[in-house]
Amino acid sequence: MNVTVYLGSSEGNRPVFRQAVTELGSWLGRSGHTLIYGGSRVGLMGALAEAVIEAGGKVIGVEPRYFVDGQIQYDAIDQLIVTDTMAQRKEKLRELGDVFVAFPGGIGTLEEIAEVMTLNKIGQLPKPFCLLNIEGYYEPLRQFLGHMVKEGFLEEPWAREVFYADSLAALYSFIENKA
Repeated sequence: MNVTVYLGSSEGNRPVFRQAVTELGSWLGRSGHTLIYGGSRVGLMGALAEAVIEAGGKVIGVEPRYFVDGQIQYDAIDQLIVTDTMAQRKEKLRELGDVFVAFPGGIGTLEEIAEVMTLNKIGQLPKPFCLLNIEGYYEPLRQFLGHMVKEGFLEEPWAREVFYADSLAALYSFIENKA
């Protein structure tokens, strides 16, 4: 299965993020899943790709040309797809993925998973997605979606179906059950 993971090109402030991304990468590689990700060698993105490769897995990166020109791509991955724009990158990441995971990350990660959620909600991307809620990272988003429901901008049944994996074991189960 192709697992698209959205995550930061930085490390974050807590060691638990790098530890979790390394464990996730090792599991993806051992499980025979293909990692689809943003293609960078830096931050959590690079750590994830490296862990998949070290575990014998396959990695496909999608990187816009201006990042490649800045030489932040991970050259050791199986395939690097170079796009002209970020919009094309996001489209390709969605096209290649069978399941989508938002790892803790920044504004880019939030934008990418929000687009997946939007397209899923309107029936244009009927693929599973989840948020890896390490140490409650995505709790503010869960609360905000609840606020949207309360204010009448989001249907409660859909909001209730958003899956927050509170552990790597829960994430692995989510991925395996979607295969």
